[in-house]
Amino acid sequence: MKIAIIVALQTEFDLVKNIFTSYKEFDEKNIKFFKGEISNHEVALMKCGIGKVNAAVGIAELFHVFSPDLVINTGVAGGIDPSVEVGDIIIGEQCCYHDVWCGEDAWGQVQGLPLYFAGNRKIIDIIKSISVDNTHWGLICTGDQFITEDTGFKEIKRNFPKALAVDMESAAMAHVCYQRNMPFVSIRVISDTPHKATDNHTQYFDFWETAPRLTFDVLRQVLEKL
Repeated sequence: MKIAIIVALQTEFDLVKNIFTSYKEFDEKNIKFFKGEISNHEVALMKCGIGKVNAAVGIAELFHVFSPDLVINTGVAGGIDPSVEVGDIIIGEQCCYHDVWCGEDAWGQVQGLPLYFAGNRKIIDIIKSISVDNTHWGLICTGDQFITEDTGFKEIKRNFPKALAVDMESAAMAHVCYQRNMPFVSIRVISDTPHKATDNHTQYFDFWETAPRLTFDVLRQVLEKL
């Protein structure tokens, strides 16, 4: 199987590349990606950059240069549900935009498209079979903003009370994959909790100093079971 893994940050990229058994590095239109092997799958790993536009451009470029059978997005997210703690893993059963309003449709819905983009059921069921501790399944909301308690948190929870996490890329990738009829799932690690921390910017940066690197090992386990 040809699998594309896409992340936003260099720190995420460096963590994921460690699970490759072998790889070669490529540059395509100023986008760096690795291509190699993980668990007998041909895998491409790309860093797209932060935000919805970078996510959409990056994933479209991956389709062009790699033609994957499956797209997996991984990286960090902010936890916005009381049940979620730093270091927990969120599996995006659904992804949506929290910063879109077209006037006639539901908040978050782009006209002509579903409000929620569903994650691939096969991959989600595989993750459930692994029995990873501190894993949650549910809704990831996406928008072009780092969320704090004062900037956006309350509005997101008002519009999407069941949302578990917020990031800046997942729904944009899910959107493109929906249009291309491409299986997709987002696997995120909670780096900060804006509703619990007095300063979640500091909490976010501290996460990278103390977070167990094995958290990203769930990705390797998923690939082994495919």
